[in-house]
Amino acid sequence: MSELSVAIIASDEEQRTILKMMVDGTAVARTIYSAASYPAAATDPTARKLKELDPDVVICDVPKESAPLAVKAIEVLHLEAPRSAIVAIGEMSQPQVIVQAMRAGGREFLERPASVNSLMDAFLRLSNLSRKTRKQSERGKIIAVVNAKGGCGATTIAVNTALSLQAKHGNTALVDMASLGHAALHLNLKPSFTLADALQNLNRLDSSLLDSFITRHSTGISLLAGLKEPGTGEGFGPELARLFDVTVGAYRFVVVDVSSRLDSSTRLVCELADHVLLVAHMDVPSLWSANKIRDFITQTGNPEKIRIVVNRYKKIAGLDDADVEAATHSKILWKIPNQFPLIANSIERGIPVAHVNHTDIARSFGGLVELLTPREAVRSKTAWSLLRSS
Repeated sequence: MSELSVAIIASDEEQRTILKMMVDGTAVARTIYSAASYPAAATDPTARKLKELDPDVVICDVPKESAPLAVKAIEVLHLEAPRSAIVAIGEMSQPQVIVQAMRAGGREFLERPASVNSLMDAFLRLSNLSRKTRKQSERGKIIAVVNAKGGCGATTIAVNTALSLQAKHGNTALVDMASLGHAALHLNLKPSFTLADALQNLNRLDSSLLDSFITRHSTGISLLAGLKEPGTGEGFGPELARLFDVTVGAYRFVVVDVSSRLDSSTRLVCELADHVLLVAHMDVPSLWSANKIRDFITQTGNPEKIRIVVNRYKKIAGLDDADVEAATHSKILWKIPNQFPLIANSIERGIPVAHVNHTDIARSFGGLVELLTPREAVRSKTAWSLLRSS
């Protein structure tokens, strides 16, 4: 690993000094610049200097009292110095700050105070992932699938959407975040590792380690399997942000089966997601629940990304699309036809309906994928490029 050039931004002088000592102490990086002010625009002197220096890594301190300024600085630097990997350092007790920093362009979020070891691990992850993704530059897209109420079919939608994405675009992962995972059963897989294993190894998680926890289906789809025992995944917490940071760096599409899970983890994943599919039926209890779930999700997120997928759709007298959208305060994205016997049989056999060719329901999932991946938005690249190629 060649020596990395590092710039440091921290408003506190003592923090800048400590970070410089730790960076230089890793023996794989050296500090070439430090600044006390957070750039708020491209014309800011700090932003212009970093654009000129073009360091491999920018470390941005995110103190609790100045978090908005630091997040804005990350956004500015991500645009002005796109080849620099931005490492944020802040408190893990602030999940929304972590999400904001990642969405602004951060590539790592380390706990404050940092250590030589944590910086060293981050530098190694960035360097290793850079070698694997140096020809790739686009962030993978996250599609979260949430039940309006139990039994609406979120897992069926998630599994078959992921399979259709894999068939059309490749490089798709399915993450089972349900309180008790069933995605593996739908795919007739017996995973050796689960989501819990990945979360327990976040301090050293990179694309290679993530790959070791993945179970692969014959179609090529990658499954990070769900929990095998109820209650073992309570309070995932903000560390989920780190997991998805790595995952979207390795996959073009990441489908997350949230199912009927309703906690802070659900909100966090929906905040990270590019699309949130809220799965409902054409009945009053389901639509009432869908509106409540929407309100729950949007307490910390953007309501515009939430769309209704009507599962087991059939026309009901006195209830049309306008009624559904009025009841849920969300637009209908798609309708999956009511072919429950075929679905039930596919689950029993472990052969998803998306692979039952020449059926209406297989074509329906293909149509859903077309809407989620409009031609003008699909790119040939599949992940973030963290460091420049050498």
